Amino acid sequence: MKVLLTHGYFLKEDEKEQAILKPYPPLGILYISAFLEQNGITTEVFDSTFSEKALLKAHLIRQKPKYVAIYVNLMTKVNVLEIIDFIKKSRELQHTTVILGGPEVTYNTDGFLNHGADFLVIGEGEETMLELITSLDSNPEQIPLIDGIAYKNQFGNNHITTKRSKMRDIDHLPMPNRKAIDLFKYLDLWKKTHGSNAISVSTMRGCPYTCKWCSRAVYGLSYRRRSPAKVVDELEWIQKNYNPDTLWFVDDVFTVSHKWLEEFNEILKERNLKISYECITRADRLNEDVIRMMKESGCFRVWIGAESGSQKIIDLMDRRVDVQKVRDMIKLARKNGIEAGTFIMIGYPGETESDIEETIHHLKSSNPDHFTITVAYPIKGTELYQEVESLQTTKLEWSTSSDREIDFERTYSRGYYDHALRRVISEVHYFKNKESGNIKAATRFKIKSIMSKLGMQWEKLRYTSHA
Repeated sequence: MKVLLTHGYFLKEDEKEQAILKPYPPLGILYISAFLEQNGITTEVFDSTFSEKALLKAHLIRQKPKYVAIYVNLMTKVNVLEIIDFIKKSRELQHTTVILGGPEVTYNTDGFLNHGADFLVIGEGEETMLELITSLDSNPEQIPLIDGIAYKNQFGNNHITTKRSKMRDIDHLPMPNRKAIDLFKYLDLWKKTHGSNAISVSTMRGCPYTCKWCSRAVYGLSYRRRSPAKVVDELEWIQKNYNPDTLWFVDDVFTVSHKWLEEFNEILKERNLKISYECITRADRLNEDVIRMMKESGCFRVWIGAESGSQKIIDLMDRRVDVQKVRDMIKLARKNGIEAGTFIMIGYPGETESDIEETIHHLKSSNPDHFTITVAYPIKGTELYQEVESLQTTKLEWSTSSDREIDFERTYSRGYYDHALRRVISEVHYFKNKESGNIKAATRFKIKSIMSKLGMQWEKLRYTSHA
């Protein structure tokens, strides 16, 4: 074994994730594994999802890998730092080189290098990893010439090389190395918990849109896509090897290209391949013909981004979409037999009570089948982070916290928006139960909504008196 690839997501050790129980395989390192294997470098994937830190540490001591490459995002950062500490303090692993990649490394190079990481792969990882491992093995003097990495130079200073150009034709990438992990663990858990299972698939890289809160740390502001034929090849392979109930297309905007979707639909018909999938898209990339094609190709659920029911807040986010269009497309999807979901963000800079009421109106009038809601937080490297950096009210220790814990001065207190989040959820569930005739449940949610609104008013009064 030459390279051990892993990640810091441990389902058993995360109470919030255990409550959700919707884990997906680590596609990023499975792509890296496939690409390295294709180029003659042996890999092993230690899938931490169903494992434990103690088992990973024991495996590292037992295998003594020459290279350990770890994917890290904001959710797994603290775990990854613990793994680095373990490797660097273990006598048995003194010759192990630690390489990190993923969205979290791009804007935190100093933190990770100072914490003990030997190399960071910044941005798209396949070609960079191949060049780095090849150079470390046979030609170390070439390392400064590798684009897209960071490391400590001979003087002990943190050094970042030239930014790597994005891979133009991602059709050249092999399929992710799903056989490197026990994918049936995911399928079985999903089936047991949710009644049906799913396998994640990526058809594109990057997003051409400019939402201020969204991180573009890996693929940047780009849009590159595999050909529909290549994607269908992968779907046929997945169906033959795993036969999942559904597919989850992880792309940011699945319907960004109507031409691509049309060709994808036609190839599925030609090959008589029946699939069932859900995806994410934008309202401005939907219309009646597109929704018809989605239904024909097997889409059972579409998530349509909105983030707010207030056009003012949507514009502040630079979403570049009309809120009425979002409502219309949610209704149109449901009319055509496709479940509609949407995303809501509470507490964005500048949001007031009237904006929150607009969001409640938006959810009631569009009536999506599903919605997720969160209090806004700034991710380092985003425009939102830059806008609120001087307004941050939390002083966090970098090595023991994540961007999710960052708070900043908002229109009202953080407690106000916590109550607002509960009010939105309760008020929407009140509406849904009332519409379905479940008066008992509707009354229960209405009481919760009223209590949350009282909490909002109390927090507003308290916040104003201290201002």
